[in-house]
Amino acid sequence: MRERWNHNIHYHPVVLSAVPASARNALDVGCGEGTLARALRAKVPAVTGVDLDQPSVDLARRFGDDISYVVGDVLEHEFSSSFDFIASVATLHHMDAKAALTRLSSLLRPGGTMVIVGCARSEARDLPYELAAVVANSVHRRSKGYWEHPSPTSWPPPETYSGMRRLATELLPGVEYRRHILWRYSLTWAKPA
Repeated sequence: MRERWNHNIHYHPVVLSAVPASARNALDVGCGEGTLARALRAKVPAVTGVDLDQPSVDLARRFGDDISYVVGDVLEHEFSSSFDFIASVATLHHMDAKAALTRLSSLLRPGGTMVIVGCARSEARDLPYELAAVVANSVHRRSKGYWEHPSPTSWPPPETYSGMRRLATELLPGVEYRRHILWRYSLTWAKPA
């Protein structure tokens, strides 16, 4: 593999393209071994990564960068400030979605931006996406390989795609929901100033 690739890394550009130029600090929720946190640090002066998994955070800290890593539960950890930008990739399905969206929105400063790339369960209506995902996955794996991250996984996700869309619309007025091919959705939300 020339570069690491998997379904989560594939959608990092969705997150990175939404970082406002004015962002001074960012939070990476479920940072794992820090791949996205390091990419965020190239765009934002101060980045904090939080994850429950000590071994993953230990791997992240080995890079010796200036990212602040926290081993803890984002739902309970007391952060010293709010954030201009919050990112979360394939983490929301490890938590109660309503509690997580509520907590993350409270950690976001007014005028800040949050991007969540998540996993959800498919329903019959999702069959076209499932078929497209199988084809796209095969092409990507043949050309890029597949890097298996060391962080714990949780499967299947408790929420469906349509359920996540309803919940996000209810809790984050004005949220942009997008369904993606490789078994992911994204939520992009700017908190009112």
